[in-house]
Amino acid sequence: MTTQHLLFELGSEELPPKNLLKLSNALTDGIVAGLNEAELAFLSVKSYATPRRLAVFIENLQGAQADKTVQKRGPAVQAAFQADGTPSKAALAFAQSCGVEFDQLERLKTDKGEWLACTQTIAGQTTQHIIPDIIRKSIANLPIAKRMRWGSFATEFVRPVHWAILLYGEEIIETEILGLQTSNQTRGHRFHAPQAITIAKPENYAEILLSQGKVIADFEVRKNQIRADAEKAASAVNGIAHIEEDLLEEIAALNEFPVPITGHFDERFLALPAEVLITTMQENQKYFPVKNADDSLRPYFITFSNIESTNPESIKHGNERVVTPRLSDAEFFWKQDRRYSLADFAPRLETIVFQEKLGTVAQKVQRLVKLAEYIAPKINADVELAERAAFLAKNDLMTEMVGEFGNLQGIMGRYYALADGENPIVAQAIEEHYLPKQAGGAIPSSDIGCVVALAEKIDTLAGIFSAGLIPTGDKDPYALRRAALGVLRILIEHDLNLNLLDLIDFACEQSRFAIFNVEKEKEKAIGPSISIQIDFRAEAENGRLPTANLVTDFIFERLKGYCLDKGFTVDEFEAVLTVNPAEPLDFMQRLQAVKTFRQLPEAESLAAANKRILNILKKAHPPQSPFKGGGALIEPVEIELFELAQKSAADIQPLLEKRDYQATLNRLAELKQPVDAFFDGVMVNCEDLELRANRLALLNLLSQQFLTCADISKLQA
Repeated sequence: MTTQHLLFELGSEELPPKNLLKLSNALTDGIVAGLNEAELAFLSVKSYATPRRLAVFIENLQGAQADKTVQKRGPAVQAAFQADGTPSKAALAFAQSCGVEFDQLERLKTDKGEWLACTQTIAGQTTQHIIPDIIRKSIANLPIAKRMRWGSFATEFVRPVHWAILLYGEEIIETEILGLQTSNQTRGHRFHAPQAITIAKPENYAEILLSQGKVIADFEVRKNQIRADAEKAASAVNGIAHIEEDLLEEIAALNEFPVPITGHFDERFLALPAEVLITTMQENQKYFPVKNADDSLRPYFITFSNIESTNPESIKHGNERVVTPRLSDAEFFWKQDRRYSLADFAPRLETIVFQEKLGTVAQKVQRLVKLAEYIAPKINADVELAERAAFLAKNDLMTEMVGEFGNLQGIMGRYYALADGENPIVAQAIEEHYLPKQAGGAIPSSDIGCVVALAEKIDTLAGIFSAGLIPTGDKDPYALRRAALGVLRILIEHDLNLNLLDLIDFACEQSRFAIFNVEKEKEKAIGPSISIQIDFRAEAENGRLPTANLVTDFIFERLKGYCLDKGFTVDEFEAVLTVNPAEPLDFMQRLQAVKTFRQLPEAESLAAANKRILNILKKAHPPQSPFKGGGALIEPVEIELFELAQKSAADIQPLLEKRDYQATLNRLAELKQPVDAFFDGVMVNCEDLELRANRLALLNLLSQQFLTCADISKLQA
């Protein structure tokens, strides 16, 4: 079957830069899904995206669907004829639905009888016929939060559209896309090549746009060129370009033909914290800062123009004039904030509501201080430093600088704390308590940073759950999933032995009282309210608050994802979860031991034996007579197993005290042969009730030994 290349391009006004890649990928995915559904084969697919266009190139796309042979089954033969032998109405209707005469129908014999049938060949549709609907559907399904209309058109898109190319080989597939008639005409750079440009063949698309249109169509090529040009420009002023991936992608989405420009700013601004200058240049101006080899800033920036100017100096001076007042504003914020100590901002936190039911940020800070005091001694951290860091952790939220640049929260707290003469450990913890900021991001490196970060995240989890705002689906406005994963990573990756259940209980108690106190304050202000009813006696069956159980389950669900990402399996995770370790670090140590254990040749047999033991114990109703020990057993194999079980119990005790779960499971693996012999030679549920009780007790002894590490019966063969 013949194949041709396909090209689709949609030209528009400048697309939202932060959504450009998302739109491009979604369009390509939609078209590929449509081709697969239509069973049209192709060799490869390539996306193109610039500020003014989205395009998809399909290499060697099949020219038409393959013909299909289908067999339709009609009524049973016994129901296909009337008493006089003529076709029944059902049989005639079936023939009509197939478009054939009754005598052209076949008979299909099956195990359940004989049926009328019709075999037909359905001709495949051409690619030219199928593609337009696939493209229209893909555009309709793009992730556009708010579509717009323009002019007198009824069509909607993220921006007004101006042209559309749809080529299959050298042939134009003529159709209408978003109110536009498709052609082979594109547009080049808005200023350098605004005229129409003909794309004769799909495979020449990117080359023609560059040579005739001054447009680099390939997003990755454009991005890599920007990176290389920025590095070259920085090197020219003896510096190193500070390039962050998000900004690099945004600049690539803002320019079709990027041209680097190096600018300079007054060296006096270098007295400001580097993060302030970087944030000002990146967020406000979309500039790449320039650094020295020691990571200090140089008084230069690199910007990109979407035009090859005949007077680049004019563009340079224009950008320098623009950045100066921006940096002056940052300098003003710094000086204003430095009129006060960081501690002076604490009372102002009373003006910010953390969450309606939980009160203000100031009240949250009070809880953080108590949590820090609770956590610090448990991980051998300095309590006074932890309390001080927790007290100061949120104060920079009230500063002018963080009010302007929210992403500097914590960072400015560190700078202001150091300027105030606070302990550097406290200053570091103020910044670190927000970590990790994203999946896979850095976690706190200091003990005090870990304490305050744990306090902050656990308080948020306990508080938001206590307020009844449990995340559902994709909605997680308080980033509770990130907080839970942050808690786990800090505890596991810093080898911190901390009882998570106790910590959750402590935090939930604090949150319960916080909600109660907020409600009391409301009653004082506006009279009795019925919005919240708190029963301080309410506890779950296990003695914990219901909210504490919810938070625990939520965190351990995140632990499951963390473990699966690390290469552990679901059954390994479930084996450990069954024994309810309260410390995430201990959980991971057990999990690693289980993973290693299952590689042993004895593992599969012991897992099956444990499953059998648990099933027997679950169904058993042993009498109350006590276990009399090995002397109450009669068969040699059970007496031997009892003696070996007693010895293994003694052997594993010191191993468990050292949390050497690997050695524990290795020792228990030695019981494989006597356990197999026991089940081969002994009937557990015998008629002798006392003997039965002792055999059940022996099995319980074995089961409890394995459950000291994990429930290996959960392991799948």
